[in-house]
Amino acid sequence: MTGEVFAAIDVGSYEMALKVFELSLENGVRELDHVRHRMDLGSETYATGRISHRHVDEIIRILCDFRKIMKSYGVTHYHAYGTSAVRETRDIEVVRDLIERRTGIHIDILSNSEQRFLDYKSIALKHAKFKDIISKPTAIVDIGGGSIQISLFEKDTLVATQNLRTGVLRLHTTMEYVHATRLKYMDLVSELVNSQLSVFSKLYLKDNSIENIIIIDDYVSPLVQRYKKDTDTPGFVTKQEYMGFLEQANQVSDIVVAKKLNIPEDHVPLLYVSGVIIKCILDATNASNIWAPGITLCDGIAYEYAEKKNFIRSPHDFEQDIVACAQNISKRFMGSKSRRETLQKIALNIFDNTRELHGLSQRDRLLLNIATILHDCGKYISVVYLGDCSFNIIMSTEIIGLSHLERLIVANVVRYNHEDFEYFGSQSPYLEGLSKEDYLRVAKLTALLRIANGLDRTHKQKFKDVKVSLTGDEMIINVDTKADITLEKGLFDNRAAFFEEVFGIRPVIRQKKM
Repeated sequence: MTGEVFAAIDVGSYEMALKVFELSLENGVRELDHVRHRMDLGSETYATGRISHRHVDEIIRILCDFRKIMKSYGVTHYHAYGTSAVRETRDIEVVRDLIERRTGIHIDILSNSEQRFLDYKSIALKHAKFKDIISKPTAIVDIGGGSIQISLFEKDTLVATQNLRTGVLRLHTTMEYVHATRLKYMDLVSELVNSQLSVFSKLYLKDNSIENIIIIDDYVSPLVQRYKKDTDTPGFVTKQEYMGFLEQANQVSDIVVAKKLNIPEDHVPLLYVSGVIIKCILDATNASNIWAPGITLCDGIAYEYAEKKNFIRSPHDFEQDIVACAQNISKRFMGSKSRRETLQKIALNIFDNTRELHGLSQRDRLLLNIATILHDCGKYISVVYLGDCSFNIIMSTEIIGLSHLERLIVANVVRYNHEDFEYFGSQSPYLEGLSKEDYLRVAKLTALLRIANGLDRTHKQKFKDVKVSLTGDEMIINVDTKADITLEKGLFDNRAAFFEEVFGIRPVIRQKKM
């Protein structure tokens, strides 16, 4: 079989969606069907932290319908994800178990950074023009029900990303709570959004100019796509065109807007909230162009699956974006660039030359890389409590593309690089949420990072070249340097002891003077 039929399910804040795709080497990813069911889950969970029995029954009914559709297309694999509305449900494990027992469909929960990364990935994989656009200063604005994510790109590189809890449903619920008429939406929504955008602007925009905004949302994007459908630039509008559209919508009633745009009347307030959010971001960034590529989370789910199964090849280095995100976090907390580059070189060298010893994956190599970049971020707060402060910074800062679990692994590796290691079953709050397998990943990555750190103990970058080889029960680390490495050798034993404990092999430094 040269291809397969794949289904993506999104249990979102405002609707449930199913997309069925045909995946093949010849045609890549081809959409076969798209089914949507409107259900306002977000307003309930954001306010109460629970999903009512009525909504649980509705989810079960719709998923059973989705399952029948999937069967009719001969779907061989599927992925079903819940986003912020599901993520913020307090009893979500109970609800997920009930849904799976009734429908046979397992729902995984996406962290915010995973969800946004999938959206961003689907643009890059679906649209050839993406690479050209982000070569210029560009902001990807991903507007969800619970929050918005703003990611800044320049010269094809992610330079900053930040999540703001001002999503469409949250803002709409606030407008209803204060009994705001739609005539007041422009001023009131702008006030709420701008209060958070001002902080974002001070941190990331400063004097930088943004040329393009890429919009991902459920309300404005489809209209922009429709408006520019038969033009040479589908999905593209200028700031002037967009502001004219928003002004016209503000002057007529919801009924008129609904009829003119052929959308349900109850969508109009949400459309307008999303429209005002985009206006605020246009004003903050001074961007002159908007591109609405018209992608959905289901597209991102399918494209990531297709990429992993080698049905398509990525034109963009997504892993480098994760690394760039970590580098910018390090820069924000005054991390040493020369020190992190030295650690990266040594740690990854050891990782690559001891693969048979540690048995870790390529993804674990990325986590080690991120840990070397953020190894000293806690110094920004305290040199004395470096490990704990680093842990708190990493767990409080989004690294787009990493799951919550992966961020927890990185945070622990960085912490235990500075603090005494705590063992599985010790009831340590830092290890809470880690399985035995993930704990072992932390232990192995910590051992590797400690060795790299020990080889640059004085932060002098003394070693020009490091070569690693395994010989019997020793790992020989050959270093070329004319520098005095008395301190490095003398203080190496403590770090070597933990490495030996984890891997059963003793690291030994051998100096070759250049």
